[in-house]
Amino acid sequence: MCAIAGKIVSRGEAVSEGDIGAMNGVMAHRGPDGHGVFISRDGRVGLGHRRLSIIDLSSLGRQPMHCLNKYWIVFNGEIYNYAEKRLALEKEGYSFKSNTDTEVIPALYDKFGVECLQHLRGMFSFAIYDEQRRVLFCARDRVGKKPFKYYLNNDVFIFASELKAILTQDEYQREPDFKAIHHYLTYQYVPSPLTGFMGIQKLEAAHYLLIEVDTMKVTKRRYWSLDYSEKWALTEGQWCGRIMDKLEEAVGIRMRSDVPLGALLSGGVDSSAVTALMSRLSSTPIRTFSIGFEEDKYNELHYARIIANKFRTEHTELIVTPVSAEEILPRLAYMYEEPFADSSTLPSYYVSKLTREHVTVALNGDGGDENFAGYDRYAVHKFAVNYGGFLSKQLIDQIGKILGGRIKTTFFNRLERLIATLPDDAARRYVNYICYFTNAMKDALYSGKFAGLMADNDSYTLIEERFRDSGTANMLDAALYADFMTYLPDDLLVKMDIATMAVSLEGRSPFLDHEFIELTAKIPSGLKLKGINSKKYILKRALLTLLPKDVMYRPKMGFAIPLDVWFRTRLKDYAKSVLLSDKAISRGIFKKDAVKALLDEHTRTKINWGYHLWALLMLELWFREYFD
Repeated sequence: MCAIAGKIVSRGEAVSEGDIGAMNGVMAHRGPDGHGVFISRDGRVGLGHRRLSIIDLSSLGRQPMHCLNKYWIVFNGEIYNYAEKRLALEKEGYSFKSNTDTEVIPALYDKFGVECLQHLRGMFSFAIYDEQRRVLFCARDRVGKKPFKYYLNNDVFIFASELKAILTQDEYQREPDFKAIHHYLTYQYVPSPLTGFMGIQKLEAAHYLLIEVDTMKVTKRRYWSLDYSEKWALTEGQWCGRIMDKLEEAVGIRMRSDVPLGALLSGGVDSSAVTALMSRLSSTPIRTFSIGFEEDKYNELHYARIIANKFRTEHTELIVTPVSAEEILPRLAYMYEEPFADSSTLPSYYVSKLTREHVTVALNGDGGDENFAGYDRYAVHKFAVNYGGFLSKQLIDQIGKILGGRIKTTFFNRLERLIATLPDDAARRYVNYICYFTNAMKDALYSGKFAGLMADNDSYTLIEERFRDSGTANMLDAALYADFMTYLPDDLLVKMDIATMAVSLEGRSPFLDHEFIELTAKIPSGLKLKGINSKKYILKRALLTLLPKDVMYRPKMGFAIPLDVWFRTRLKDYAKSVLLSDKAISRGIFKKDAVKALLDEHTRTKINWGYHLWALLMLELWFREYFD
């Protein structure tokens, strides 16, 4: 687990060690154990690397790494099947100088070309410079665990694990991308390939780039996609066996490490399953780490303790009581570098910080909900698909009028939104239900000038297109596919990558093993969400002999923070001072009266606008960190 950077120039000044060193320097937190720079003989190509030592702690693992006398590689991530691939390559005459997974990648590239990606099981972003062909080959893993951001024009190609490294280069002049901000307000994250910075892009998950150094010609291709069209006709018992076998295998290969490892344990089904399987595979007690809150509604420590006690882990807990908003929130805005409003960044950062005090690698339960339809929104979506057509427009309108007269609470707000969109097609209804600022809310919030600029940019179409790309008529599978392509790589995985790497901790996700995901895509959707409300049905049945029922069948809480309470108490004055400031209003995006109304309504009614206020607050802090 590391940080990578690089630069190609087609003309003008050559790449210098200072250029690459500057990019390395701002990413030192990702790799505190070493750094390296490579500059080609002609000065047109430079590569940089920061190292967090996990496999082969010797100096032989240093990067940029020269391989087979013609390749230079910088690599971030872990290849879990590298030992098996290395053995196969050795039988064909390849030799290796180190015991790293890094060295296996260019050997596979030498043998298979871009098809080498089909042989890699793991999380990765990397760049390989072929000195003989003068081509740079860059790639990102299938689900988007490891980041790859880049800037390209006719004269220069710059890439890095974090875009703040790109900002160190003179060729890039920073400018906000307002279309990306428009999409951010819909989804709470900036969808790929956008970043919030004009001209800087994210390489999408499961994609690669080929850059010809002499011509700056760029080729981008997708190399993998989930397929929900093929379903296997197995009994429930057979599915349980397949799930457990593949999940245990995914956990086992992620326990390979030359440094101490542990598990992030929330007390939910997914992290509990990972903890249980780690305990089964380990000859010594594993380390587990959990955090909680003072507010009982958001505190899951009780369930984490049940699992820790059952599997006799060495358990460590922390109650999160944030330091002043003025200190931690601007730091988060800087760390996440794009507009980013997933409020669970805060607990993710704290649990990562706690964990890093004891271990260097931590397994987690990310991906369980996307694999097995674990979110409430999937149940709502399935209900609307199955039964929405039976409701007449007149009845829908009447229900809407009744709800409109009720006391304003979050529940009735979301129910109103669902009822209003029942006549829509499934994809658009799903987007309208899951989004943060709906199109209607934006109409009320945007200044006239900004509304005009965004008039032809409908954010909903981004998810609607993923529904169409899914290749399935099953609307639950289509929703799962859409979330795998958008919400997972652009929100959840960004959240954990930044939080863990900010403290030099490597996170590993067995539920996101691509072979496991390919297996779950073949499970009939009715076994994931059985009926309307039995979420994760087949996973829970598979885990019945492993986990306690009071953990598996409790209400889902998620990794949320008490924003509804905080914006009425400790964040109230701070939010007003930031969001209603002359500086914020002068940006010309929002109407001051509309922002004030949102703040006031949150304070004096039971409706929870906490997530919306958080999105506005983090956006303004992002502007201040990067553009003021």
